[in-house]
Amino acid sequence: MSKPIQNAGGRSQSHLRLWAVLGAAALMLGCAEDRAEPQSRPQPEVTTRKPNARPERPGPPTARWEMVDMLRAGRDHPPHPSDGGGRAWLEPEDGQIPSARVGEPGSFHIVYEVGPLGIAENGAIYLQVSPFWNWSTPQTEDPRRPGYTEVSTLAEGVELEARTLDKQLMGLFPKGRGLRPGERIDIRYGVGPAGASVDRYAESRSRFWIGVDGDGDGTRKVLDDSPGVDVLPAPPAQLLITIPSTAKLGDRIPVNVAILDALGNAGMAVVGDVVFDTSASGLTLPERVTLGPDSRGRARVFATITGDGVHEVSAKGPGGLEGVSNPLAVNEGPRILWGDLHGHSALSDGTGTPEEYFEYARDVAALDVVSLTDHDHWGILPLDEHPELYEQIGEATHAFHDPGSFVTLLGYEWTSWIYGHRHVLYFDEEGPLLSSLSETYETPQQLWDALRGHQALTFAHHSAGGPIPTDWSIPPDPEFEPVTEIVSTHGSSEALDSPGVIYSPVAGNFVRDVLDQGIQLGFVGSGDSHNGHPGLTHLDSPSGGLAAILSEDLTREGVLTALRNRRVYATNGPRIILRTALGPHPMGATVELEPGEKQTHDLFVRVIAPETLERIDLIRSGAVVDSIGLEDRRSVSLQTTLEELGAGDYVYVRAVQRDGGAAWSSPIFFIDKPTDEPAPGGDPPKA
Repeated sequence: MSKPIQNAGGRSQSHLRLWAVLGAAALMLGCAEDRAEPQSRPQPEVTTRKPNARPERPGPPTARWEMVDMLRAGRDHPPHPSDGGGRAWLEPEDGQIPSARVGEPGSFHIVYEVGPLGIAENGAIYLQVSPFWNWSTPQTEDPRRPGYTEVSTLAEGVELEARTLDKQLMGLFPKGRGLRPGERIDIRYGVGPAGASVDRYAESRSRFWIGVDGDGDGTRKVLDDSPGVDVLPAPPAQLLITIPSTAKLGDRIPVNVAILDALGNAGMAVVGDVVFDTSASGLTLPERVTLGPDSRGRARVFATITGDGVHEVSAKGPGGLEGVSNPLAVNEGPRILWGDLHGHSALSDGTGTPEEYFEYARDVAALDVVSLTDHDHWGILPLDEHPELYEQIGEATHAFHDPGSFVTLLGYEWTSWIYGHRHVLYFDEEGPLLSSLSETYETPQQLWDALRGHQALTFAHHSAGGPIPTDWSIPPDPEFEPVTEIVSTHGSSEALDSPGVIYSPVAGNFVRDVLDQGIQLGFVGSGDSHNGHPGLTHLDSPSGGLAAILSEDLTREGVLTALRNRRVYATNGPRIILRTALGPHPMGATVELEPGEKQTHDLFVRVIAPETLERIDLIRSGAVVDSIGLEDRRSVSLQTTLEELGAGDYVYVRAVQRDGGAAWSSPIFFIDKPTDEPAPGGDPPKA
């Protein structure tokens, strides 16, 4: 359901673009960072912008032209006809295709059969285990260590030299003669006593990518149908209860139940009852729901709102699991829709299929709005060379879209190594993929110009640092970029005094620095998830991200209107209810003033948090001007008076829980009222 990819100057081919770079650069990419156990993030060291090492090339000092040049070289170098030849499969065990389980070692027998053009003696076969997570690196040196791999062939006169080349990458080099069509290689990965460590995240068909350099020129092409193994979740460890954050008296609301493992993986077979605490007033709901063998640990029941106030739902599940929902506020302000507008699947550098991504967002995280934004060119099979994969994303987006219940948005990530990463969301049924590797769409201005005529928005993300910071010297086009993603799994790009600051921040490149320049941006969070857990990235990371969208209209049109009006706020994962207003002006508003005019307004703040609050911060025009400490409170209403508000001022609020969870309101901006008088020497105003 998507339009063809537009990538001027590129080729539609399936050879692997800089395969070794993917392995070597995995830690460099925030979008492919190696996930360790969740832990607190130390205060990052702030760097300053260094002079551009390549002043003859456009872009900021942080531009990575060497990355772009390598990727374009891979794009423009055609493979030999023998590259990527042959087929591969997983050999069944006891008549069944093997599976893997999170946290348990595995052993896998992969068979490769040479294609009709053969492989030259100086050619090679490559085994690339998923480079983005915790699979063991294939190795032949120590049978006692994880990832020990045995390689053999029955081809007479051929010896195979197996070498570990990089993280999760092994090369197999025929010696004595080349390999003839139909000859086979057996690869037994994880055959030692330690087996092979598998993916941390449950997914279908985690690939064992097989690449072939048939003629030995150093260019290899991946087998599009490389075999994969299903990764199953670990044992149940969490009971997640999710309810809407807002409702009105008499409403019938969904109560979502999901049983997860310790890392947030879903889909395990759980049988038994989830018993709700029905003693609390204000909600009427069933006493229990039964999880059957086909439920996959998920259920949804409905409750009726019978009383005002703030409510939660608590429950006990099989195996002694207990859970408490996020808070629900009745008859308090506009409806809050929860969205995750940025995340990845295995079609780039994430986990799982598009269908699994949307299913998790709807049935596990109970989101209202979601978009899958796989990279334009970063992945084993780049989307900009494989339009059928972008088409697959479009088809899944269309299939899961259910206006009024669950809104899906077609999207992708414009992965610029020069100007910073942005994701593009379409609010129509279709939209093209405009690759940042294309010379036609390599600048933000070119991207925005190409988007004109589409119902689309762009979002700068991890903009203060992380994988690559945003070039804020190019002002965001207000037609396409009214808001920015200030927090995700990479941390916060709001300001240096923010909780959970992003790693590798660049001084002067925070979003607050951008606001100080007079640029108006609202705030959203999103997960930038790679673990297949949209909406719940924070369960397995020091930080996550959600977009709170203030709209009564759960449609693409309603979401777009709220984003354009900056009627949104950000959290780093928890569903914190945050209300702000400055006199008559709502969150995200722009207040126009007469020349020299100053105004005084009362600021109203209301916060209801899932966990104990630590403080509420008031930010005015670049500085924290007040901070109210809170003791053992999860909800608070505050009011203060702000005087002498003039053009150039902006005001927003930050609420911080003791556990580091946080929410940021979109700012309210004060500007000079536009005048119809022409500037000196300028043209007269148009009629």
